Amino acid sequence: MLRLIQLRWLAVIGQISTIIIAKFVLHIHLPTPDMLTIIACLIAFNIGSTLRWQESVTVTNGELFFALFVDVIMLTGQLYLSGGTNNPFIFLYLLQVIISAMLLESWSTWFIIAITSVCIAGLSEFYVPVEFPYGDEGIYNLYVQGLIICFVLDAALLTFFINRISANLRAGEAQLADLRQRAAEEDHIVRMGLLASGAAHELGTPLATLSVILGDWQHMPQFTSNEELRQEIDVMQAQLFRCKNIISDILLSTGEVRGDSSAKTTLNTFLNTLAEEWGNTRPANSFVFENHIGEDIPVVFDSSLKQMIYNVLDNAAEASPAWVKLQASYEVDILTLVVTDIGPGFLPEMLTQFGKPYQSSKDRPGRGLGLFFAVNVARKLGGKVDVSNYKNKDGNVGGASVQMTLPLSAIHLKTSVNEGNKQYDV
Repeated sequence: MLRLIQLRWLAVIGQISTIIIAKFVLHIHLPTPDMLTIIACLIAFNIGSTLRWQESVTVTNGELFFALFVDVIMLTGQLYLSGGTNNPFIFLYLLQVIISAMLLESWSTWFIIAITSVCIAGLSEFYVPVEFPYGDEGIYNLYVQGLIICFVLDAALLTFFINRISANLRAGEAQLADLRQRAAEEDHIVRMGLLASGAAHELGTPLATLSVILGDWQHMPQFTSNEELRQEIDVMQAQLFRCKNIISDILLSTGEVRGDSSAKTTLNTFLNTLAEEWGNTRPANSFVFENHIGEDIPVVFDSSLKQMIYNVLDNAAEASPAWVKLQASYEVDILTLVVTDIGPGFLPEMLTQFGKPYQSSKDRPGRGLGLFFAVNVARKLGGKVDVSNYKNKDGNVGGASVQMTLPLSAIHLKTSVNEGNKQYDV
């Protein structure tokens, strides 16, 4: 569209110059007021096209078709007022046809061809007669000179236009190739992550077996009486514990929950400790924690769940360093955690694509993975994460809200009670 606007300004300059030369140099009588009116309409249309371009850089095929259609109609009007098909500049229609073939969809190009054909046929019958001083034959003939000028104009403008369009196409192809390369790299990373996650799951069973065996060895007399063997068992246990931590970190990065890293506590203790730790170590100037949970319920919290809440709070603090709020409530076996801030809120495209990786306004590696991790962990525990923007008193976006809901059954601590010969889980 920008190239068409530039080409249209050149057409305006060319038409004004041609009218001046024809009228004052060649002394050809032309309906100048009517021709200048068409040029004024072309200028007005080009100004409107420029304003439209500045509003949005996305242009549809229909808009391009309409722009070329207007150019054809304007050219037809000028040719109608200056001799119709007797005017050597009739071949400027080829410029419109070739440009449409480059820019438009196939059906649109055929429409332009049909329109220009009808216009040429009509100009052969309907036009304002103009007396041309043809002069001598050959190169000195005015009609031949007009044909040569028309050919030079067509060739020059097409060369200019095609070079610019080709540069745009090459830039687009280079960008598309870069995006494909990035997609291939990200797909490779995802495959590596899946492989690592699968390997971590597979290693869990043999490591647990080794942990049980080493625990039995620690209590066997033949090992406890031998100081050297006991020290070696301690080293083996330390290395085994390190392997477990590595596997836990791998599963944590993919949103998996691993029971080995769970800790027994109570709901209020966990939330109060988490809020205190986060508030003391994070940059939010004002951190508000509201705990509306009255009953202190025994629960088991995994480190991944703690990291999930940290990620949401960290994102809120980055968007709103001045104020972050965490609100906890419990109702009908559902734990609800709501994090709010007073930042710019989520972009519309982020709200529609929420839960997918790399959806973030932060332009750096790892962007969007925090919320992706939170959604994944909540989903695996049977819960969900909802995001929204809330309005302030003026009706504008006043900040973002992230609500995490988890079924209490996923984290509730079960204890065994013996009654007679039967054992019950409470």
